[in-house]
Amino acid sequence: MSAGRALALVCVAAAAACRAAPIPQAQSYPAGSPFRAQYRVIDGTRLRMIDTGQGAPVVFIHGFAASLYSWRKTLPPVLAAGYRVIAFDNRGFGFSDKPAPRRGASYTNAAYAHLVVALLDSLKLPSAVIVGHSMGGAIAAEVALRYPDRARGLVLIDAAGFGVRWPAVLRVGRWPGAGGVAGALRGRWITEQLLRSTYGDPSKVTEEDVDNYYAPVAERGYDRALRGVLREFRFDTLVGRLSGVAAPTLVLWGSADRWIPLRDGSRLATELPRGAFTVLPGVGHAAAEEDPDEVNRLLITFLKEGLPRVPENLAWSTPSSQFWRSNSPSIPPTRPRSAN
Repeated sequence: MSAGRALALVCVAAAAACRAAPIPQAQSYPAGSPFRAQYRVIDGTRLRMIDTGQGAPVVFIHGFAASLYSWRKTLPPVLAAGYRVIAFDNRGFGFSDKPAPRRGASYTNAAYAHLVVALLDSLKLPSAVIVGHSMGGAIAAEVALRYPDRARGLVLIDAAGFGVRWPAVLRVGRWPGAGGVAGALRGRWITEQLLRSTYGDPSKVTEEDVDNYYAPVAERGYDRALRGVLREFRFDTLVGRLSGVAAPTLVLWGSADRWIPLRDGSRLATELPRGAFTVLPGVGHAAAEEDPDEVNRLLITFLKEGLPRVPENLAWSTPSSQFWRSNSPSIPPTRPRSAN
């Protein structure tokens, strides 16, 4: 082992030792909100989820090491706009199951895409608009590629798929033989630093945010799930494949994203045959959390009107956007209705 690797491992181990007691699950989101969490076994995994509303379905997939908390500022406006909102802690994250990898399949891109489709099947939904952030964006795109009839539309927010600029602690966790390194993320200080790095303005991160991101770390299997994702999930598999995405796609990107740079977002959007690209100035990787008003406005405009009605003051749209408008079913598949 090189001296650099050894030093990094020592630093990570030291950070892992600095732990604080996480808040209990009962106090974590959606506690204190209008939503109620439920559990459902999907594809052999017990998922914690929110499912409410009577309108056309919109499924939200969070990013790496996050949970449905990351959609706390998005779900209420989309529900109020008349849509059914479905968000869940993905396999290995939040308070959902964190199984040991089974034959290397549990945490692969294909396995996560299959999990989303199994969730739609369980809810008896033939299709939905799928919104994905970061790793969740890569999963959403994988669903559209493998199961094109299940994705009526996509919204990709600072999506993975063209690679990630990993912080040092996560790069170490991907090394062969660094089995215990993922435990470093069980330190509250590390959780806070990683969370702040996803904002263009880190001062916007609150103690409540840190508490909710840190809450699942005491869950059994947390370390092995993180190792499974870091080793099995590919964050660069969309390169050269997005021309096969038939669904109309809105791509939103923070100009100050330090995890996945803006140029990757532009490359991703350019490969989509039916897409629009909107840049959020000064916003970091966690766009839906840092600039919720603008993200929600653009998202709901897309759901109601389609790509051509997305404001272009901060964006360019591919010429094929108008083709989609005139030749494909509208988004959503039914007119939105007020939620009960």
